[in-house]
Amino acid sequence: MLNRVVLVGRLTRDPELKYTSAGTAVATFTLAVNRNFANQQGEREADFLNVVVWRAQAENAANYLKKGNLAGVDGRLQSRSYEDQTGKRVYVTEVVAESVQFMEPKGNGQTGNQSNNENSSYQQSNNDPFANDGKPIDISDDYLPF
Repeated sequence: MLNRVVLVGRLTRDPELKYTSAGTAVATFTLAVNRNFANQQGEREADFLNVVVWRAQAENAANYLKKGNLAGVDGRLQSRSYEDQTGKRVYVTEVVAESVQFMEPKGNGQTGNQSNNENSSYQQSNNDPFANDGKPIDISDDYLPF
């Protein structure tokens, strides 16, 4: 049997860090993961998946991840149920992360994204190999993959 989940998406909120009565750190957050296809209206949809991470990884996620950050999660799916305050049975499916990867450089989150967007577009225009006004580009045949 295999239960493996690998996701890359953006956090919809800051991670929430709590500690169990035994002192074990646990963090939860929701990851928005884009689907690979568009719906009938041509729009791309996303799935919003709840993630639980434990111990040192939980503390790292809470300290360094913020709403809007791009993160990779490697873990497993887990289903559980409990009775709510009204006595109704509630079923929950969540991703239990074994590792969380920070997919953006430190300080490159969504906060202050206007300045980040301006910087990235400036860097992209300066690194554009096709920005030499229609002049031929000298590429050796050794670099071509075919």
